[in-house]
Amino acid sequence: MTKVLVTAALLAALLPATAASADDHVIAPPDSLKWSAGPPALPPGAQIAIVSGDPGKEGLYVLRLKLPAGYKVPPHMHPNDENVTVISGTFNIAMGEKFDDSKGPGLKTGSFAKAPKGMAHYAWFPEETIIQIHGLGPSGVTYVNPADDPRKQ
Repeated sequence: MTKVLVTAALLAALLPATAASADDHVIAPPDSLKWSAGPPALPPGAQIAIVSGDPGKEGLYVLRLKLPAGYKVPPHMHPNDENVTVISGTFNIAMGEKFDDSKGPGLKTGSFAKAPKGMAHYAWFPEETIIQIHGLGPSGVTYVNPADDPRKQ
């Protein structure tokens, strides 16, 4: 009986929090996502779908990137933590300021990686891959070598 009462009290305490977040409810089946050309901060060839929020504004966001086979992102950093889940394909990530595709694991579907705020890292994709990125905005990309920045080309 004590367990039932404690469980009921915990559930009752959670109800106001659940009701308060009802305005943020999102359902995003894969076929409902609207893909468009990737952001200018990424090399050409990427596609993006915003799942929730706005990565350019303060607050939480979730987005997906679809990257073609052979796609590479040169060493760069972000102003906040970047959290990545592999939806399909293979995501290779390594830390450092020089691109070296002999380093870093090949993360398969279901894998997770976190690049902490300000840590230089780079990525490459040996096959078409979809990753989901979530974090706290505003997000951004600063390339270690400014010449790698596609916005300046």
